[in-house]
Amino acid sequence: MKEMEDRVMPKLRNCDSFDELRRIHAYIVVSSLSQSSYLSTQIVNICNANRRIDHAALVFTQIEEPNVFLYNAMIKAYTQNDRHREAIATYIQMLRRSRDQDPIFTDRFTYPFVLKASGGLLDLDLGNQVHANVIKSGLSPNSVIQNSLIETYTKCDALPLAHKVFDEMRERDVVSWNTLVSAYARLGQMKRARALFTSMPNKTVVSWTALISGYANIGRYAEAVDAFREMQMEGVVADKISVVSVLPACAQLGALELGKWIHAYADKRGLLRSTVVCNALIEMYTKCGGVDLALRVFDETPQRDVVTWSAMIAGLAAHGRARGAIAMFAEMEREGSARPNAVTFLALLCACSHAGMLDEALGFFDAMQSKYDIIPGVEHYGCLVDILGRLGRIEHARKVIDEMPVRPDARVWGALLSACRTRGDIPAAVTAIERLVELEPGDGGNYVILSNTYAAARRWDDVARTRREMRRRGVGKRVPGCSAIEVGDEVREFVAGGDWSDPVFGVMGGVLDHLARVSEEDDDWIVELTVAEQGSC
Repeated sequence: MKEMEDRVMPKLRNCDSFDELRRIHAYIVVSSLSQSSYLSTQIVNICNANRRIDHAALVFTQIEEPNVFLYNAMIKAYTQNDRHREAIATYIQMLRRSRDQDPIFTDRFTYPFVLKASGGLLDLDLGNQVHANVIKSGLSPNSVIQNSLIETYTKCDALPLAHKVFDEMRERDVVSWNTLVSAYARLGQMKRARALFTSMPNKTVVSWTALISGYANIGRYAEAVDAFREMQMEGVVADKISVVSVLPACAQLGALELGKWIHAYADKRGLLRSTVVCNALIEMYTKCGGVDLALRVFDETPQRDVVTWSAMIAGLAAHGRARGAIAMFAEMEREGSARPNAVTFLALLCACSHAGMLDEALGFFDAMQSKYDIIPGVEHYGCLVDILGRLGRIEHARKVIDEMPVRPDARVWGALLSACRTRGDIPAAVTAIERLVELEPGDGGNYVILSNTYAAARRWDDVARTRREMRRRGVGKRVPGCSAIEVGDEVREFVAGGDWSDPVFGVMGGVLDHLARVSEEDDDWIVELTVAEQGSC
């Protein structure tokens, strides 16, 4: 049998298509080799590479006594194709075999994929059980298994357990460090992430990217940009993931010049072949006011996906180019390379809302359901309410809200409120703001608007009641606003009520004094200068 297996194995190793694999498998069956774990393991590996997992499972189940190599191959195939429950079921079957007369024992190749499956299921109890089996097997010191344990625990948000494994490691490699830094960053614990990052002996682009994305994800955009600059100074070459991580921070800060520099850097490194990078650039440019630059990137994107089209349509809509957004959608339909999704239609509805194009909005709202089978979400209804409100169709807007199949959220009632206040429809405005207060009882701004609306209607008892309710709930003012400006290679952030001892405020005061003198000396200047009180915007 060994001689026949050795004759067939080269054919399997040189197999380059699934059809050829099926022919070889048929030959194996007629040659009475169907129970060979040796050949079946290779078949399972080929099926895994070709994402033919059902065929791999069929081959596996036909083997009466799989060996450890076949079990490991099947567990790996299930795990790498996100079929985690089946991977765990195969592992449990393997454990049961370990109690047979002819036992099969797990080894160092079994546990990394079993742990990956446990993490994929976000099952901490299962992860703990597998960890216990690792200890019983005497495989705890294995660095690959230890890294897998850290990854599993971090996916389950069990950072103390992950750190315990990390602390017990005899030798930590870059994977160990990166996994833990990424976990702290993902959970927004940036102080610990930064401390761990600083302790790293060898920082890779993965380490830097974890730090950059961590800062960006919790809104600390300036620190994300600083980390990217620091990475460049350290001579670490950015990859597409690090570029995609820092561009949203540039967008939020309005750091257009830095965004342009990153664009040039990405071009030099050949990263513009990546659709993901192009999509991030389009979004950055549109949010920084460079819609024409975004269009240039769009035109040069080699393979546009639905995100590319949706980002460009949304960018045009945000800059008041409603006709351009609609024309872009028509081009998307003609080209047919990407199918529009809910985000695409939300961008179109926003474009119509800003331009007051009710008929077009209703047409898109109908098409997303009848032509593309997309169920409108609450945000789509919010856009529809907004456009009706802008056009003074308050009753129609109320009808849309009343007939919504989903519960209206704060965005929907906020759109109605804005329209009612603009049109002076006090009763409808009161209804809208009362709903907002119910949905967001902790937002002090809603109570202020409600009180002002009652005051406009001369409902003084309700004004007093609203203020008492604010005091009872302990509701205060909103978080102060923040703005940023890019000067040279530095981004400065300003927060309402921030630190007025910053030297920049002295410079600004000097500029204000100079402008005041100029306006007094030159009658052609009509300038009204107001120095904001400390704590105001």
